[in-house]
Amino acid sequence: MRIDIISVVPELLESPLAHSIMKRAKEKSLLVVEIHHLRQWAVNEYGQVDDYQYGGGAGMVMMPEPLASAIESLKSQRPYDAIIYMTPDGETFHQKMANRLSLLENIIIICGHYKGIDDRIRQLYITHEISIGDYVLSGGELAAAVVVDAIGRLIPGVLNNETSALTDSFQDNLLAPPVYTRPADFQGLKVPDILLSGDLKKIEEWRYEQAMERTKKRRPDLLQEEE
Repeated sequence: MRIDIISVVPELLESPLAHSIMKRAKEKSLLVVEIHHLRQWAVNEYGQVDDYQYGGGAGMVMMPEPLASAIESLKSQRPYDAIIYMTPDGETFHQKMANRLSLLENIIIICGHYKGIDDRIRQLYITHEISIGDYVLSGGELAAAVVVDAIGRLIPGVLNNETSALTDSFQDNLLAPPVYTRPADFQGLKVPDILLSGDLKKIEEWRYEQAMERTKKRRPDLLQEEE
């Protein structure tokens, strides 16, 4: 998979994508992430990529020309399955969306900044508009990092244990059950006996029951979605 990210502050993406699972994915050549500074397509020698908004109001708007040039430049090199715009008014990101996006081959992600991007870019180019929550960030870079991480870990071969991602919270509309490791007794709190029994069938049944109970208590809306 290849993900191209267009940003006016590319430095914000360097650390989140350079460590842990994302680093491993890139080292295995399972995921290629290229970050492009929008100012290389600026409209003038001063690096301008934003301007005042028509109709007045506070905040600058990312201009259509640099974004269109960036997208067209990338599209001239390869076909893209999705062009994503990170925006607070997009569809809320969720695990099923991550699953679908992980099956694609080439993706462009545009990081909004200032007051956002000229709406004509949204009309002409954007295929997916995604939000990571009902709040506003200084820009779309951190949100893009979240999406890349969620997608990247689902690519076969990225995780050492192929079944790990399948048991994550939200994969089956259930929260993950509680997990334990050594020691078996910590400050008087003991690991449930069933997990020490070695009976894999009963352990899986217990985990499902715990996941169901936790979901009912913390996120009953997930069970309603399943219905």
